[in-house]
Amino acid sequence: MAADPAPKPPARPTLTDVAALAGVTPGTASRALNGRGRLRPETRQRVLAAAERLDFHPNLLAQSLLSGRTRTVGLITTDSIGRFSIPVLLGAEDALGAGQISVLLCDSRGDAIRERHYLRTLAARGVDGVIVAGRRVDPRPPLSDLPGIPAVYALGPSTDPADASVISDDEHGVRLAVGHLLTTGRTRIAHVSGPEHHAAASRRAAYTEAALAERGLELAAGRAHHGEWSESWGRSAAGIVLRAAADCDAFFCGNDQIARGVADALRESGLRVPQDIAVVGYDNWDVMALSSRPPLTTVDTNLLEVGRTAALHLMDAIDGHAHQGIETVPCRLVVRESSGPAEPAG
Repeated sequence: MAADPAPKPPARPTLTDVAALAGVTPGTASRALNGRGRLRPETRQRVLAAAERLDFHPNLLAQSLLSGRTRTVGLITTDSIGRFSIPVLLGAEDALGAGQISVLLCDSRGDAIRERHYLRTLAARGVDGVIVAGRRVDPRPPLSDLPGIPAVYALGPSTDPADASVISDDEHGVRLAVGHLLTTGRTRIAHVSGPEHHAAASRRAAYTEAALAERGLELAAGRAHHGEWSESWGRSAAGIVLRAAADCDAFFCGNDQIARGVADALRESGLRVPQDIAVVGYDNWDVMALSSRPPLTTVDTNLLEVGRTAALHLMDAIDGHAHQGIETVPCRLVVRESSGPAEPAG
């Protein structure tokens, strides 16, 4: 007697099946699954739920062959320790993941030869685009080794105005910090920052002076103080400022390392933070801000959103709709214990 034929494996669900279950057209289902196009959130969620219920997985190889794309992008960074590049990468992955695009991370360590090597490698792999993330906000020359491959610059903008760049809005961040200190009653605010030749330090100092001038105020000690991006400089700067302006009632610092050094020096000299002198940092680097005593109020540069926006701009460029110029992402102020109201005299 002949054996019973083996049961046929269940048919793999198709995009049409997902669309039918979600009550949308196949085109709408495709846009929802790829994270593209303008769809209402409830429509996108309905399609995603239908795909999950049917255990539907797009055939990425077939999509690549049809579209001529590899669904990969490169992210080149000069930030070897990841302090700035990792949040940018996470933000980019959030946006790219919705479109099922993978990210290849390349650390050039600030070496031009290494950068060119990675660019050639990425081009050979057929990446659809590149995000360039710096560890500083200083403008950088545009890439020259990626003919026909779109690029978007994150954190450190391109010097070419025709390129698309996404950066944190330092002016907005400074105004948040200065405005906060003023609302706590501080009027003798010192500014301590990194090397003056760094764009982040020079810009933040200029924005601080301008924000105070609008209120008829000037910096304590009459000028911004520039040094290294370090706790050691913060400790030294605290003494320099207090010797020049004994009535200083707040320090606004160019980064969290400097702010932590300032807070340590003030505490060691017998001054209370924030009762006697408030301290505000910049960057919202948890390692520094949360381990400071007291924990630091600081400006968050919103690097996740910088990365997400850069990725969205790159996807637009891949689709033939390139952005141009510099787009700024608003900062936010994270208020902690180091900037409470001043204690009344007497």
